[in-house]
Amino acid sequence: MVLDLGLADASAFAFLDRLQEDPELRAVPVLAHTRDKLDSAQARLARLRFGSQPLELLPSLDELRERITLHLSAAQPEHVPALISEPTETGIRVVPTQAEGHEALRGRRVLVIDDDARNVFAITSTLELYGMTVTQAPNGRKGVEALLGADDTDLILMDVMMPEMDGYTTMNAIRQMPSFAALPIIAVTARAMPGDREKSIAAGASDYVTKPVDTDELLACMERWLTGR
Repeated sequence: MVLDLGLADASAFAFLDRLQEDPELRAVPVLAHTRDKLDSAQARLARLRFGSQPLELLPSLDELRERITLHLSAAQPEHVPALISEPTETGIRVVPTQAEGHEALRGRRVLVIDDDARNVFAITSTLELYGMTVTQAPNGRKGVEALLGADDTDLILMDVMMPEMDGYTTMNAIRQMPSFAALPIIAVTARAMPGDREKSIAAGASDYVTKPVDTDELLACMERWLTGR
């Protein structure tokens, strides 16, 4: 659950009280944040009153986003990496932990071309947890522009079905540019019918991953193309 502690009339704390009363919900992780700065009184109150609830206080939306991704990508609930919390004058500062593994991907620059904001959010959050820098474009035309403006891009994740300029046309256009002829492009698409993979490869894709994206599969695929293994 994601909970805004700044809800009117202290309803967030009333909601947490109700969770504590229900044995089936008492173990559900709660990621709590507030649009305002988290003061020390709020932090202490939450810790004291709801110590038996898996409650994490996240003072920024960036940290909240990273924490959601860690929870959703964990194989088991008990395998979610812990965040390191430190007391500060204003409450609790939470330092997000980067995910372990796939060391070859850290520091890489990835361009995500996709018009689905939810998919871009999920992929970007995951890649950033593994130390990558991500740029985004909502369609093929803007993707080509982004690539020309960042020629140090190491890899492209390309959606196929997009407005204005679809993934097939975009990949073909990129392959016509000599400086990007060998740039790894992984098609990431919900199109999984017979022949779709071959069509993507023919258009210029280096590889093909289907949606919904399996994080381990995607990272392993990226690592193969970036390390030559």
